[in-house]
Amino acid sequence: MLESLNSPADLRKMRISELKILASEIRHLILDTVSENGGHLAPSFGTVELTLALYSIFDFDKDKIVWDVGHQAYTHKILTGRRDSFHTLRKFGGLTGFPKRSESPYDFFGVGHSSTSISAALGLLLAEEIQHKNGKVIAVIGDGALTGGEAFEALNHAGQLKKNLIVILNDNEMSIAKNVGALSEYLSEVRLNPQYRQAKKDFENFIKNLNLSDIGDKILNAAQSVRYGVKSAIVPGTIFEALGFTYIGPIDGHDIKVMQGIFSRVSELDEPVLIHVHTTKGKGYAPAEKSPEKFHGVGKFNKDTGEILKKPAPPTYTEIFSKAIVDCAKVNKKIVAITAAMPSGTGLKKFAEKFPDRFFDVGIAEEHAVTLAAGMAAGGLRPVVAIYSTFIQRAYDQILHDICLQNLPVIICLDRAGLVGEDGATHHGAFDMAFLRTIPNINILAPKDENELRQMFFAAVENEKPVAIRYPRGSGSGVEVDEIPQKLEWGKSEYILQVENPEVAIFAVGSMVSVAEKVAQILNFPVNVINARFVKPLDKNILSAETAKLFVTIEEGTLSGGYGAAIAEFLEDEKISTPLLRFGINDKFVEHGTRAELLNLCGLTAENIAEKILEVRNLGIRS
Repeated sequence: MLESLNSPADLRKMRISELKILASEIRHLILDTVSENGGHLAPSFGTVELTLALYSIFDFDKDKIVWDVGHQAYTHKILTGRRDSFHTLRKFGGLTGFPKRSESPYDFFGVGHSSTSISAALGLLLAEEIQHKNGKVIAVIGDGALTGGEAFEALNHAGQLKKNLIVILNDNEMSIAKNVGALSEYLSEVRLNPQYRQAKKDFENFIKNLNLSDIGDKILNAAQSVRYGVKSAIVPGTIFEALGFTYIGPIDGHDIKVMQGIFSRVSELDEPVLIHVHTTKGKGYAPAEKSPEKFHGVGKFNKDTGEILKKPAPPTYTEIFSKAIVDCAKVNKKIVAITAAMPSGTGLKKFAEKFPDRFFDVGIAEEHAVTLAAGMAAGGLRPVVAIYSTFIQRAYDQILHDICLQNLPVIICLDRAGLVGEDGATHHGAFDMAFLRTIPNINILAPKDENELRQMFFAAVENEKPVAIRYPRGSGSGVEVDEIPQKLEWGKSEYILQVENPEVAIFAVGSMVSVAEKVAQILNFPVNVINARFVKPLDKNILSAETAKLFVTIEEGTLSGGYGAAIAEFLEDEKISTPLLRFGINDKFVEHGTRAELLNLCGLTAENIAEKILEVRNLGIRS
């Protein structure tokens, strides 16, 4: 069936039996590809039937769809002209892991971060209306993403405008970690209430027994009956209807026929509608159904057994942080930990197990996480907020206004700083140094290895300052990690290599220190290598004392406003005429690929840097 598809429109001609065969073939293709390339298997397996039902009813040559986050959009990619190139998923130069406007005309809005779909879909719908077009617009959002505040802002606005926006709530009872909060409890109560479940079953049986030609008025009457009769008795004033939406569901997100009936009738309505669809994450692949969190975003694995293939490697930076915070919390009873729906990903799972009363998972709500931490700090606690670098962007105002303006001692641990690899432009942690450096009172640290990360965390706990510690994805370099960390002198860089009469001084940040050491080995003249340690405060003493004829900075972050820019500003302010050569990420978004491929693309390999330094030296650019 898959090979016979020439365009998405072909799906509207298929029978249910053919769509079921197609669902199986799509799962096989996704499994074959993700087991080799890595990717988001469980979310995409959970939405195969949902996607097929949508494409078999709506016409996406005129209608539009926005997938929240995009983890679940692999079937969408396969159905929209990317079947034959799907094997390139997440590979350098191949398909991205998320919907991307430049990749396909059917990717109507680029995504990668959570809770944006309803806002974007409403914007697309208003654009349709203003330009006198009549296409339907659909937002597909997971129950985890619905914990994000932006989703509710959009629901409120859409309900107020009374536009015919269709929102599909893909309720799989799981985002990346177990959903938390009142909304998740509310949805669970709806699902588990015996009266509601019986009414839902009766409703679905009723739909299945209808002839397609008879589906119109009867299905609407049944929906109204469930809506006003059962729900009003059990959950009066439901949250979605209070926001102005007609609520339908929950319905089985793996029953294509049921969904087709609902979607067909809903497409004729002229009001905001929310369809509550219940799916199983990892559906059709037993290992993913059993461990959906493990297969949410997975590396290469054995598709027959589900065993994830990992080479022996040193502990990851995340694991080092995990142990450090637990060790500190044993001694310091004021330490609390906060994450935004990622206790495992950020390394806080062990902390949560050991100190459940001091651990807080706020759901996908980074802004709330940061201000919650500020409030805790104001109340005398030592909060640690662990969030990926790419997601802390969402809480910039809260860092500035709620933490730094009040100079509160919150520790922000930024995992996945720098280039993260195959997840691509939406997930690289390239901007944290630049956007945090502009904020007064903030201290920004970057460890050269896993032992220094432990050192920095212990030092941050001892200092009553707002602190951000940025560290990369993946394994460390395998250095020995001290149980009792050496004391870190605050605000001071360190010489890794110091020679007499240096021609070049290389100042490197975090992950780039090892690269700087290799550069020094390649060059055949005297070179000093400095581990910056602190992006802010800048170690002005070491800069003033350095006698090299050329300064070089290397950072795994954007050059605009980054560490090298800070040194350029210092040299200008102090009227120091030493030439400066900066290496980092240029003013562009970096696409996906392995980290090695991306470092080479950005000119951040030792060979690239050494070649450029030699070129500048041979041109005689020096003081």
